[in-house]
Amino acid sequence: MSIAAYIREIGRGREGARALSRAQAADLFGQVLDGTVTDLEIGAFCLSMRIKGETPEEMAGFLDATHARLQTVPTADAAQTTVVIPSYNGARKLPLLTPLLAQLLAREGLAVLVHGVATESTRVFTSKVLELLDGMASPAGASLAPGELQFVPTGQLSPGLERLLNVRRTVGLRNSAHSVVKLMNPVRAAPGGKTLLVTSYTHPEYAASMAATLRLTRAHALLLRGTEGEAVADPRRAPAMQGFVDGEPVLQQPVQAGSLACLPDLPATTDPQTTAHYIRAVLEGRQPIPGPIAQQVEHILRLSKA
Repeated sequence: MSIAAYIREIGRGREGARALSRAQAADLFGQVLDGTVTDLEIGAFCLSMRIKGETPEEMAGFLDATHARLQTVPTADAAQTTVVIPSYNGARKLPLLTPLLAQLLAREGLAVLVHGVATESTRVFTSKVLELLDGMASPAGASLAPGELQFVPTGQLSPGLERLLNVRRTVGLRNSAHSVVKLMNPVRAAPGGKTLLVTSYTHPEYAASMAATLRLTRAHALLLRGTEGEAVADPRRAPAMQGFVDGEPVLQQPVQAGSLACLPDLPATTDPQTTAHYIRAVLEGRQPIPGPIAQQVEHILRLSKA
């Protein structure tokens, strides 16, 4: 099948492009994920959506198509809450503390699923840090139990999504898949179980569009200004955070204002070995938990019971 009809609608530039319905967006994205369209059509789709921008309805449709094709991770306990943390941006200037957040949550008894893939060659990614934190993450594939942390590569969840993420290496620009992975839910919860998405935005305009999508899809989530795009609070200053239960805003923390009284004792470099050493020191009590991350953990625990 061809997606040319959809490209004609979305490819008319920022002013002339028309938004797709949720059903049309699901059909379009499903064909892209299934690999039934040409590379030229995929490039046209990526660039058209990059220029136009996704509406909440379109993003909901992309998520519908994704969820229909995901290899999901089952949960072991009907009463558990599973926290899902996408990790796709990595670290460039600050140490990557997404693994620290995930392990702190697991230590509180929550099941935690982190998914991601290395999207650039110049950054440090969660998979590498967890590899050095030997034994802190369980192998992907088995059902997820309370108090357990798993890391699942994107390609295991959806080869089509990983292919689409890799388009960035060719064209040099992010595409809709980079937003989809931050909003998708790969967990197949047992009856009565709940899933809480912890996700982030990088630029202020994404705060409104992601919040609108979370409301439209009736998500259970915590949305925050990420640390270099990662869904972990900046260890130096607490970012703005917004909580959702069934899509309804229930919690709002403004960004920490004013001058900082002191800075946390963070590693001077971002390499995986130094980062893993620091995370282990925090978990063993030899270094304090950075205040903003401790706040984030409290917000997640509160939302997990809502």
